[in-house]
Amino acid sequence: MKATAVIAVLGLAGAAFALPAAAQYRDRSPALSSAYVGANIGQSKFRNACNGFTGCDDKDTSFRLFGGYQFTPNIAAELGYNDFGKIGGIDVKGNAWDLSAVGMWPLASQISLLGRLGVYHGELKDGGSDTKNGLTFGLGAQYDFNRNVGVRAEWQRFNNMSSNVDVDVLSIGALYRFQ
Repeated sequence: MKATAVIAVLGLAGAAFALPAAAQYRDRSPALSSAYVGANIGQSKFRNACNGFTGCDDKDTSFRLFGGYQFTPNIAAELGYNDFGKIGGIDVKGNAWDLSAVGMWPLASQISLLGRLGVYHGELKDGGSDTKNGLTFGLGAQYDFNRNVGVRAEWQRFNNMSSNVDVDVLSIGALYRFQ
């Protein structure tokens, strides 16, 4: 009887201390819908761009500025501008605008996997200009520090920027939600 009372008191005390912690834990997750902005920095790789060229470097620093709207905890739409840098040795620069649907799969309250599928309008410049529309897709992960601030690690491909040239970007970045 005495042991049962002690267990009951300890259980109630544990629940009383856990309630504020649970409230804080829930408060850290993003709201159901919100607008957001962010930036990524990383490395671009122009796949197949150096075929037949000696002294060609197909990797450079890349950055991305983006804004979006998260409709639900699992679905967002995102518009971004990407600067891929240039292909060294043949002096070709690349950039693209993209519009993507982003799917998020929460693994925990603050961690999500990301999947991206969308379209882009890209340009490769080498004196002249070669513009192209195509498909972009990617995978990544996101960690939310609180309701407003998160960080991302992401891989994104821009398919067929030019004849047989794909651009892969591996990046890390941050985002801010307006709530």
